[in-house]
Amino acid sequence: MEKYIIQHHSDKNGYPYETVTNDENNVRVYTLKNGLKVYLAQNFDAPKIQTYIPVRTGSNNDPEDNTGLAHYLEHMMFKGTSKIGTSNWEKEKELLDEISELFELHKAENNPEKKKEIYKRIDEVSQKASKFAIANEYDKAISSLGATGTNAHTWFDETVYKNNIPSNELKKWLKIEKERFSELVLRLFHTELESVYEEFNRAQDNDARLVQYALMELLFPTHPNGQQTTLGKAEHLKNPSMKAIHKYFDEYYVPNNYAIVLVGDLEFDETIKLVDEYFGKFEYRELPARTPVNEEPITEIRKRTVKSPTIPRIQIAWRTGSYGTQENLMADVVANILSNQGEAGLLDLNINNAQKALYATAFSMGLNEYGYFSAVIVPKENQTLDEAKDLILAEIEKVKKGDFPDWLLPAIMNDFKLQRLKGLETADGLATNLYQTFIRKQTWREELQELERYQQITKEEVVSFANDFFRENYVAVYKEKGENENLIRVENPGITPVQINRDEKSNFLKEILNIPSKEIKPQFIDYQKEIAEDKLDGKKVSFVKNKYNDIAQVHYIFPFGSDHDRELSLATMVLQYLGTDRFTTEELKQEFYKIGISNDFKTSPDQLTISLTGLEENLEKGIELLHHWMNNCVPDQQVYDECIKTILESREAAKKDKNKIMQGLQHYAKFGHNSRFRDVVSRERLEEIRCEEMTDKMKSLLSFPYEMFFYGIDFESFKLYSKPYVKPETLKIPERKIYPEPETKGKVYFVNYDMVQMEMAKVGRGNLVNTKNFGKINVFNEYFGSGLSSIVFQEIRESKSLAYSAYVSYQANPELQHPDYITTYIGTQPDKLAIAVETMSDLMNEFPQVEIQFNNSKNAALKQLAAGRITRTNIFFNHLRLKKLGIDYDLRIDLFKEIEKLSLHDLTQFYNSNIKPIDFNVAIIGKRENLDMESVGKMGTFQELSVEEIFNF
Repeated sequence: MEKYIIQHHSDKNGYPYETVTNDENNVRVYTLKNGLKVYLAQNFDAPKIQTYIPVRTGSNNDPEDNTGLAHYLEHMMFKGTSKIGTSNWEKEKELLDEISELFELHKAENNPEKKKEIYKRIDEVSQKASKFAIANEYDKAISSLGATGTNAHTWFDETVYKNNIPSNELKKWLKIEKERFSELVLRLFHTELESVYEEFNRAQDNDARLVQYALMELLFPTHPNGQQTTLGKAEHLKNPSMKAIHKYFDEYYVPNNYAIVLVGDLEFDETIKLVDEYFGKFEYRELPARTPVNEEPITEIRKRTVKSPTIPRIQIAWRTGSYGTQENLMADVVANILSNQGEAGLLDLNINNAQKALYATAFSMGLNEYGYFSAVIVPKENQTLDEAKDLILAEIEKVKKGDFPDWLLPAIMNDFKLQRLKGLETADGLATNLYQTFIRKQTWREELQELERYQQITKEEVVSFANDFFRENYVAVYKEKGENENLIRVENPGITPVQINRDEKSNFLKEILNIPSKEIKPQFIDYQKEIAEDKLDGKKVSFVKNKYNDIAQVHYIFPFGSDHDRELSLATMVLQYLGTDRFTTEELKQEFYKIGISNDFKTSPDQLTISLTGLEENLEKGIELLHHWMNNCVPDQQVYDECIKTILESREAAKKDKNKIMQGLQHYAKFGHNSRFRDVVSRERLEEIRCEEMTDKMKSLLSFPYEMFFYGIDFESFKLYSKPYVKPETLKIPERKIYPEPETKGKVYFVNYDMVQMEMAKVGRGNLVNTKNFGKINVFNEYFGSGLSSIVFQEIRESKSLAYSAYVSYQANPELQHPDYITTYIGTQPDKLAIAVETMSDLMNEFPQVEIQFNNSKNAALKQLAAGRITRTNIFFNHLRLKKLGIDYDLRIDLFKEIEKLSLHDLTQFYNSNIKPIDFNVAIIGKRENLDMESVGKMGTFQELSVEEIFNF
């Protein structure tokens, strides 16, 4: 009898819905009369609901002369409607209509000077329109509910809107979203488009996007998959059509083309009735006819070379069928035979573990139309890109010959099952799976059956597929180190800052704020009650019960880390490449993978954690294997020497990576020359170490003090099978090295890097951490520094369109007797940096007094705390973190009381005493010729650093 069968029901109100037999998540799928799909499921971890509104349209539906349209429509969906975000719609509408006509003239005009004149007129009319616009009112409305995770994304065939809301605010959320999806108003349009262009600039500086764009163009020479990027073409972003965006919205944002996904603390019958009340009135509308674009088969190798300052790599790909097709499933299985969680795949063992390259991986991607199988490899310094590519092709040849163990396929299926369990155990994980099912036009039954389809695949079928599929019909992108000559550098269009009317409220927002909600009482956790403790031969063992599934974890937590021993992380890394007296390295990784147990070694400055995760029935075997590995690892100097070569090459790669350079630069600005970041094991020391030193370190590790934490079901059995491995504590914890935390005194550190944008971070050392300030810090970050309705976001992005990303963050130190740090960040075009810095400085000079916004931020923080719940392993690890602050109880109790009493005057006093007096150091990365030295000189003493000075290698 078939396991998964669709069953049809009607609820007490007569709403028909579908379920699938043997669905452990009891998902209900409704279809309203207007075609709207509604996916509902329950999860009672917290009084919250994860919401998604997925729309079945993305960049693939962009008009050819308006690419990027779906993406900037997504941005404009946050700008409100004729009710949200306006103080006088009639007057504002007249001006928005005028702006729309001006954009049509601007798009049609070819004379550059005349285009500038029209844009100047657009800017002038936009100034008038902004007097009636209330910036970010959607976010103010949604954050007033206590929502978190407010965001959206656009991809090939999807645009998805996201919120996590307290369950008592469902009705308000539906009211807000119904209004948002009822109409599109393109207010504050030209400033938002400039922000989108800044996002485009960031993408140009993103090395991964550079390669991906080239790969997709080769794979899909005619299909939108490869011809239309999500962000669009520069000329289209600079020449938009408001009319085209409205047309797109009217055509695709219809109820039969989007869904409502709600997973969390909800009642089915009541929820669907509410959804229908708000969204059931939208009218069904036929979607635009779309002509299928069929790609010709690839019959030869297609190559392209791209260049950027980062290290070389090569990516190859074969085109497949779309998501859910048998070809795509088969490609996915082969990808996992080659690369599976970095454990026992052919690439994992024969390239990564054998250290034949810096890194290699494979994956499969299914899209709505077509898909692809891809492999990436980063060569060693002495390898050419073609030599590296041949390493991958050699492993693919093994698949074609069936040269992989018979147990690997069943192990991959077990891993699929395990990853599925992990993915569906949280409200967000299940909700994500549901919205993806909708976007892919699958039924929930088909999604549930997918694992069975995988499990039916045999080794013979894999070999047959590989021989038919992997021919010289692939595409290859050679990413070489060099100058990217295709970067688009643009001038600041000279947008006049628009008004953002922080003190205004629309009638709609007033109504939302005045609607009463059933109060959610905060629930604070009693750690002593929730965490069971015992001793194993004097060793502390903690236990939290897993109430959700059969996945268990064990963590060995050592109260020392890299500050106590700089070579500790080196030892745990070397261990990954070593076998034992019973197993080779490859056999050891295979043994872990066979039983579905993953291992993880994490070294932080003050702690080493060794973790095992997998099905509880196999945890005993995993513990036995882990202890055998650590106690019986066999030193191999040749393997160690290869490790060191890999480390040294990785260091060279880091010196070419923009993100890692910026990370190091911020550390330098924060801590100066004598920092933890720069305290690396020297090349000389690395090369003189004998492998025995590393294996001895691992063998002695379990003789140091440590505690254990078990998350699972059967604590008594765990203690029984763990006890034989507990050793007496015979070694003392090494002394911890103390790193200076110097005052930040107005120094400007710069690194030259060829990029379109400039990135700047200012870092200031604050006072010593004080847990009595945590509530104020929480509200400060919400009110002033981050989020769509924060003061910084509104001023930097909404008003002046100076950056796509800008924030101020107050970071409380996780350890007592150490200072807090305040960080400000801006990423923008070089010709905007000076005014962006000036704007940020003005904002931080006098703390803005916006009572409406403060109250909203305060109430949002309280609602988030009230609806928050600490569950699963977080119960133990939150408690462990609090102990470092001298706290043994749920600190949220104090936060809630502190925020309840907090006033804007209190927050201002906190700002004036804890933030305003701070002097900042500055970190800037960008192209030297774009640096405005006059502006830089105002920020402090300038010093250009080399990457060698930053990394100390």
